[in-house]
Amino acid sequence: MITITGKATLTYDQPPRILEAASIVGQKEGDGPLSHLFDCIEPDPKFGKNTWEEAESELQLRTARKVLEKSGMTEEQIRYLFAGDLLGQSMATSFGLQPFEIPLFGLYGACSTAGEALALAAMTVAAGYADVVGAVTSSHFASAEKQFRFPLEYANQRPLCTTWTVTGAGAFVLGRDRYKTENRCKSGLEKEECTKTQGVQQKECKGEACCDVCITGITPGKIVDYGVRDSMNMGAAMAPAAAACIAAHLEDFSRSPSYYDKIITGDLGAVGREILIELLQQKNIDIGSCHTDCGLEIFDNERQGTGSGGSGCGCAAVTMSAHFLPMMRRGELKRVLFVPTGALLSKISFNEGENVPGIAHAVVLEVLENR
Repeated sequence: MITITGKATLTYDQPPRILEAASIVGQKEGDGPLSHLFDCIEPDPKFGKNTWEEAESELQLRTARKVLEKSGMTEEQIRYLFAGDLLGQSMATSFGLQPFEIPLFGLYGACSTAGEALALAAMTVAAGYADVVGAVTSSHFASAEKQFRFPLEYANQRPLCTTWTVTGAGAFVLGRDRYKTENRCKSGLEKEECTKTQGVQQKECKGEACCDVCITGITPGKIVDYGVRDSMNMGAAMAPAAAACIAAHLEDFSRSPSYYDKIITGDLGAVGREILIELLQQKNIDIGSCHTDCGLEIFDNERQGTGSGGSGCGCAAVTMSAHFLPMMRRGELKRVLFVPTGALLSKISFNEGENVPGIAHAVVLEVLENR
């Protein structure tokens, strides 16, 4: 049963479970602080393809296959897919997931798409419309730069406030019931060399006892426009939307930030995080002690030269699936508010001088210990 709470929030009496998750990233992400956690690190930025767009489609396809492999499920068991990317017409998703022949809901929430996909997938499962669904999102540094900024050959200098689009894809399988299979890996404690793809790293399942992670509620966000026009400063464009969504969520639930072990935004970076903290303090909400950002977790900004941090649809997806979700399954985190953030611009809107509105979606993740 789904319960409508407050102005925007939904809660679930029988919360959908995240049955499995997978992540594949590029070499730069693989050189970052989370390198030992990703399922695969691909050294070829083109993933064996001819164009950047084809590369992102291949990235998304491999990640979807990886989550099925880890879960021990077949394509036929997935009722629906919720997926998206940053490219025009969501072309990475359309070409990447076509081989599965699974009914697809193509999504666009900019870099918040991971939250949108998880929210809609959870609604579908909780309402009884499907037993098992998938959620997949991706981004690629080169395809995003080509579309929104400059081709790589231009070699322009990047402002320090700019975030670095993550080359990565995250995939999740959600269901109503627990599926126990020999292939299901949830610990994320070990890794080994993958024999299927040269240069790829893969986690090994050790079968440790762990906790089920459920989506117990969602608070969809609204479009927020503070008049930011600098397409190089995505953190400033998205932070107001993140602040509005977090404030609305806490009000709907009558909760304080201390209810959560972590409040995790998607890709605000260093600049956006500072703005977010200040905007919420103006509302007498202090999240400083429990907040972190996926864009800050995935790169070592000083060592890797990524400016303000990471961004892109893949940033929140791979950081959640590879880093925070295993922490919850090991019982290190009990309650998490996951708030992927997005900047709603296109190359047309930017060239026509429009503002860069932002949006964010909040997803409540809580653990249920296995009995």
